[in-house]
Amino acid sequence: MSKVNLTINGQKISVPAGTTILEAARQQGIDIPTLCYDPELPPNGACRICVVEVEKAKNLVASCVTPVIEGMVVYTESERVVSARKNVLSLMIANHPLECITCERTGNCKLQDYCYRYGISESEFVGEVKKLAPDDTNPFFIRDMNKCILCGICVGKCQEIVGAGAIDFINRGFDTIVAPPYRDPIENSSCVFCGMCVDSCPVGALIPKAGLGQGRPWEIEKIKTICPYCGTGCSVYLHVKNGKIIDASPDPDSPVNRGHLCTKGRFGWDYIQSEDRLTKPLLKKEGVFVEVEWDEALDFVAEKLSTIKENYSADAIAALSSAKASNEDNYLIQKMMRSIGTNNIDHCARL
Repeated sequence: MSKVNLTINGQKISVPAGTTILEAARQQGIDIPTLCYDPELPPNGACRICVVEVEKAKNLVASCVTPVIEGMVVYTESERVVSARKNVLSLMIANHPLECITCERTGNCKLQDYCYRYGISESEFVGEVKKLAPDDTNPFFIRDMNKCILCGICVGKCQEIVGAGAIDFINRGFDTIVAPPYRDPIENSSCVFCGMCVDSCPVGALIPKAGLGQGRPWEIEKIKTICPYCGTGCSVYLHVKNGKIIDASPDPDSPVNRGHLCTKGRFGWDYIQSEDRLTKPLLKKEGVFVEVEWDEALDFVAEKLSTIKENYSADAIAALSSAKASNEDNYLIQKMMRSIGTNNIDHCARL
């Protein structure tokens, strides 16, 4: 592939032809702010926060959609660029609730970070603001379109990555919002509740319900593990505070799920801390289930299996394995059944 030579902030670099200015800058560790850019989606240059100055160009250009050309000279933080970004941010917060003290995304909000970076505390533009009722009708997350900046990432993820097509831009101009058709509740749409829109939202427009008021981003430890629901092996981060799981998110670097999760993996982790969950084996004694230690439970099972095999043959025994177990555990259960002498082994996910 042919190479293109250019200069960014005084650094001479060489990148493959077709590379955008944004990609070239990031390869060199140069940070250009973005709100509407997502590497999984075609760039659309909607938010304009990524504009840069290119020598001999009449106007500032959106770096996420502008390919590099031979000899290009780029400035990512010139006075002209900074002024433009300040105007963009000022326009955004003119119609954005500045309730950062109570917002769940404080400390993990791109809009907040960029306003801090460029010293924007209030908007110089005064006018009508949206006053929309938050939608909390579904059990998984809250949709507050007052905080939406119309970046379009959630729409792209839903339509182009997931293929659900549950949401899109509706209305025009100031009245534009992201919503299901006819502004129906999200649970009445084709939404599969994968949570990809929640994970990709750069602001506080989409917030998981389970973690509300449970902890700030800087108080949370993210522990990497494997989703227990099926044999795919998706990587997931459990968000833990004081030994309690309060949320989950996909691992963007996983070669298995590449930052994606299904609704079970994203929102179905609450059983872990359920009061109804069994934590010890139970044996029925005198008609009542009582907790016992593992050694007693295993001895009981071994004795019963031996008795059944002796009286009725090994084919009177069967095992049903679980998709929540690891592949290694499932392998061991079938090996155990073969050693008993039976092929009666089945699995809840054998499709």
